[in-house]
Amino acid sequence: MFLKGDHTSLRALEPTDLDFLYTLENDTATWHVGNTLVPYSRFVLEQYLENAALDIYTVKQLRLVICNHQQEAIGAIDLFDFDPLHRRAGIGIVVSAPYHGQGHASEALHLLLNYCQHTLQLHQVYCSITAINHTSIKLFKSAGFEEVGIRREWLRKSDGGWDDVVEMQRLFV
Repeated sequence: MFLKGDHTSLRALEPTDLDFLYTLENDTATWHVGNTLVPYSRFVLEQYLENAALDIYTVKQLRLVICNHQQEAIGAIDLFDFDPLHRRAGIGIVVSAPYHGQGHASEALHLLLNYCQHTLQLHQVYCSITAINHTSIKLFKSAGFEEVGIRREWLRKSDGGWDDVVEMQRLFV
């Protein structure tokens, strides 16, 4: 196991995660925050899985699978826009609906933050959250993130309206 907490663990993507990844990436409810409007094919995701083992310093991103204590894949947590010179990265997290409210997102975030600070030796991490996603804002605030700004009407919604996005940041001291 890569990173292990009391109830949640993080591990690298495996070829056997194809079905899980296919379901996760093709959930239209999260498309508006992921900058995609089209479904991912199994072929594209197979290619992604083949390259998932590449070094974060090469591909500038890292996706880890969130597992519960039975080692079932229940979500994913990502580092993206990894910048080793300025020692920062963005964080994104998604947990499958049946596992919401069970503390997995919080524990996964704390495990990843520890990895960012002590292994990658990052100076800071950041995230962008829709202003109406109060649960995620609370999650990141409880992990030491602070609001640093709001991007007005940043994400277009499927109904033609707009969502504001809260920018959050955590500095490691």
